[in-house]
Amino acid sequence: MRPTLSWTPEEDLPPGSTDLEPVADALGAGGVVVLSGAGLSTESGIPDYRGEGGSLSRHTPMTYQDFTGSERARRRYWARSHLGWRTFRRALPNAGHRAVAAFGRHGLLSGVITQNVDGLHQAAGSEGVVELHGGLDRVVCLSCGDVSRRRELARRLEEANAGFAPVAAGINPDGDADLTDEQVGDFRVVPCAVCGGVLKPDVVFFGENVPPRRVEHCRALVREAASLLVLGSSLTVMSGLRFVRQAARAGTPVLVVNRDPTRGDRHAVTRVALPLGTALTTVADRLGVPVDGRTAA
Repeated sequence: MRPTLSWTPEEDLPPGSTDLEPVADALGAGGVVVLSGAGLSTESGIPDYRGEGGSLSRHTPMTYQDFTGSERARRRYWARSHLGWRTFRRALPNAGHRAVAAFGRHGLLSGVITQNVDGLHQAAGSEGVVELHGGLDRVVCLSCGDVSRRRELARRLEEANAGFAPVAAGINPDGDADLTDEQVGDFRVVPCAVCGGVLKPDVVFFGENVPPRRVEHCRALVREAASLLVLGSSLTVMSGLRFVRQAARAGTPVLVVNRDPTRGDRHAVTRVALPLGTALTTVADRLGVPVDGRTAA
């Protein structure tokens, strides 16, 4: 499940470091599994949940129970998500995504697990990315199971809601725009084109379980990893923290790059408190790994 947990960084956790040497050493040795979170995408203009100015301070994510149990909740969700999708589809990979893709191309990674639903790892060129919480670019029917592309649903929603263009107060990491009930108005939701059933984005909502086979695939990647590199995740929810705990129990080094303390810091050999794009590009330069065709200095 993806519950919203009440957690504050504990005072006895070690402070963040600015020393990138442990990260460079781990990547240089290869066999690294990356576990990324919303903080990796903030430099692409997509906010995170819990960092400075994070959306949880003003926004409660849609839960699976609300979505499936209320037609009104679904109308509100799809109105807000339809508007937010326009921002998501324009977002471009940043230096952090490009560096991860470069590490993969050079054989330094054995896997990439992302908690993000924005598809930016794949857009940067990473292959074999495991989308732990699914992807906003797909839509699934809760009745017949048909999976379709989000761009087709966007077209249908545009046709059903001509002229719908409210100004949102903000966009959230799940693609949900901040709209008032008045702005949502009588937004029209369209049904599944195959069976007329209820459509849901192919993402794991809060209160919903990550598919067991996906979890086991991630566990297998972590089991075989030489080290686990956490990028831009507070590790507040168990869906990501469990892999850090798994690695720590097995004696696999855990390294974290995140500006703020995380719930997994006690299991990590280091937490580097630097901006991700800068940090990962610096590591790439040290290892002689070109990012986007740029040769290392």
